[in-house]
Amino acid sequence: MATIPTAGLFSNFLAGETASFSLRSHTMFARPPSTSRLVRIATFATVSQPPTGKQPRGIMRPRRVSPEMQALVGVPEISRTQALKQIWAYIKENNLQDPQNKKIIICDEKLKKIFAGKDQIGFLEVAGLISPHFLK
Repeated sequence: MATIPTAGLFSNFLAGETASFSLRSHTMFARPPSTSRLVRIATFATVSQPPTGKQPRGIMRPRRVSPEMQALVGVPEISRTQALKQIWAYIKENNLQDPQNKKIIICDEKLKKIFAGKDQIGFLEVAGLISPHFLK
């Protein structure tokens, strides 16, 4: 079996005689001069385009609501997000949250019509219980 002479290579490395590790290794990681400035160039991909009059979709689109919901929100068409905001405003105005557990809503007569006749509901149930009141 032939042995590879590595003693010469290793001794040259320790002595610093290799050209590949001299100054080049230090300049690769050098910081740019402090006087350099980064310039940001605006491209078509980063510039936002103004809205082109698109109609809202999904939960942002106004839909017709049931008469019970209309009695609470006051309009015949409303988006789900706006309806939720108005329902929560009504709950806060009339102090309909349970004082010990704010996650529970105590329903008055208007809310009972919307929330399937329940006396109390959890705040996570609100979005699901208003779904039948949005007409297609």
